[in-house]
Amino acid sequence: MTPCETSALFDPDCTRCPRLADFLAEVRGKHPEYHAKPVPPFGDPRARLLVVGLAPGMHGANATGRPFTGDHAGLLLYRTLHRFGFASREVSEHATDGLQLIDCRITNAVKCLPPANKPRPDEVTRCRDFLTAELRTVRTGGVLLALGRIAHESLLRALGLRLQQFPFGHARVHELETAQLRLVDSYHCSRYNTQTGRLTEAMFDQVFLSVRALLASS
Repeated sequence: MTPCETSALFDPDCTRCPRLADFLAEVRGKHPEYHAKPVPPFGDPRARLLVVGLAPGMHGANATGRPFTGDHAGLLLYRTLHRFGFASREVSEHATDGLQLIDCRITNAVKCLPPANKPRPDEVTRCRDFLTAELRTVRTGGVLLALGRIAHESLLRALGLRLQQFPFGHARVHELETAQLRLVDSYHCSRYNTQTGRLTEAMFDQVFLSVRALLASS
């Protein structure tokens, strides 16, 4: 068992959210070949960069068991991670493909697939203690990359910080002095955002240029 799969950071049998547990049971019945359980964090257990998304996608992480793997959202993320030296390969195909993350770990604010890809606020709250435990493993001076507003807000709440002090904004950098961490915001790399042009590859590159500069300064 790896450090990212200890009970403090992740529970592979978690059923604390009845709606999500029932939905996963339904999905397992329809897709018995899918992972269809809580999806564990993936990457370096002592990484300086923690990338936080929203929740597993139906035919992506929920199917493969690895965050951002198997669906459109992961295409831009892993390609960019590789380009900036955080991943050994530019494509994440499945959980046993040999891809390794370098000084980086990927997780989600909610570890279970939600119906319509929309977790309820109470489900985000119930899952937050896993995120809180993960934050304790990020080294001083590390960077948190929030993909979307919900991940941004869940990170702040996990750190006990006020949302009003750190408003979400694409490519915005927040100095979290009390936690000795930096938070960088990005629009989520979802199919909708990339296909509508709300998030372009150049915009995502600028986010990662900021991440690299922050890590170089620590």
